[in-house]
Amino acid sequence: MAVALPLMEAFYTLQGEGLFAGQAAYFIRLGGCDVGCTWCDVKESWQADAHPRITVDAIVAEAARHPARIAVVTGGEPAMHDLAPLTTALRHVGFRTHIETSGTHPLTGDWHHICFSPKKFKAPLATIRPLAHELKVIVFNEHDLKWAQEQSVGRSEGCALLLQPEWSKREAIMPLIVEFVKANPHWRISLQTHKYLNIP
Repeated sequence: MAVALPLMEAFYTLQGEGLFAGQAAYFIRLGGCDVGCTWCDVKESWQADAHPRITVDAIVAEAARHPARIAVVTGGEPAMHDLAPLTTALRHVGFRTHIETSGTHPLTGDWHHICFSPKKFKAPLATIRPLAHELKVIVFNEHDLKWAQEQSVGRSEGCALLLQPEWSKREAIMPLIVEFVKANPHWRISLQTHKYLNIP
């Protein structure tokens, strides 16, 4: 029986955030999330059964129609699903496999790049932190800066540390982030460049 996943949407665009910002990528957004961020901008992704189950072969065939070879698996919370068949199929046709996860579920699949973006709404698993290539913390208020430091404990040596203002609070929170990064230069700022540039 063909492996299928609840697919909310898939689209070809530019990565807007984090270490790969500005690079062309194919996004695969899976349905299902049990974290419940109040400021989530894709709350329609939360219910997995609200989205059609599409076979891995069909998902990858559509991705392969585009020239870039970065596939970003996101959600929702994509790690709720067994992603091994998807990453195997993506790698088979030459994709780099990237995941964006809150770290609340064990990771499956074979990943070139793991963006770990923990949320206060549900504690991440301690096993995720040392696997991450980038730690991206969304900053909604000043306390999130202290929380970000706590989340960075136990990371791998090469893990990039990123602070990203929550979009609706960006004007108020950016001065705090700037001062924090100046005082803690091992951190850097991530911006949602796709929103500034109006890129879907």
